[in-house]
Amino acid sequence: MDISEVARRAGVPASTLRFYEQKGLIVSTGRRGLRRQFAPGVLEQLALIALGRSVGFSLDEIALMFGADGQPRIDRQLLANKAEELDQAIRRLTAMRDGLRHAAACPAPSHMECPSFRRLLGLAAGRPGSGRGRKTPARKGRPAPKRP
Repeated sequence: MDISEVARRAGVPASTLRFYEQKGLIVSTGRRGLRRQFAPGVLEQLALIALGRSVGFSLDEIALMFGADGQPRIDRQLLANKAEELDQAIRRLTAMRDGLRHAAACPAPSHMECPSFRRLLGLAAGRPGSGRGRKTPARKGRPAPKRP
C-alpha cells in the first residue's frame, strides 16, 4: 500500500506516518516513485500505536513495544503499571467531578467557606490528603455536604 492509502485507512495524516517512520515505529518497504510503500501489517502497528497513545504511553514507550521485526513485544508489567496509573487518574478525576458537582449546588455563602470545595482546591493543587478518602467534619450549625 502506498502512503496515501495507509493514511486514509488508518485515519492519520501522511505527515504522521513519516514522523512514525523517522522515530522507528513503522518501516516502509520501499518506494514507488516518490511515494512510500508499506506492508499491510502496518495498519495493525498503527492501531497499536493509537491504543498506546490513547492510554498515555509516550512514543518512546510505544517504540519499546515493537521488536526489530516490527512485531509487538509488549511487556505485561508495563501494561499493569499503566493500568494502575489510569486507576489513580480515574480516582482523582472522579473526586474532582464530585467536588465540582457539590460546588455547583453548595449552600455555603462562599465557595471558599465550603469544606468540599476547599478539598477540591487541594486536589487540583496536588496536595496529598485532598482526595476522597479524607472526611471533613460538618461545620457548626451546618450538616455535612451530601455526596451524589
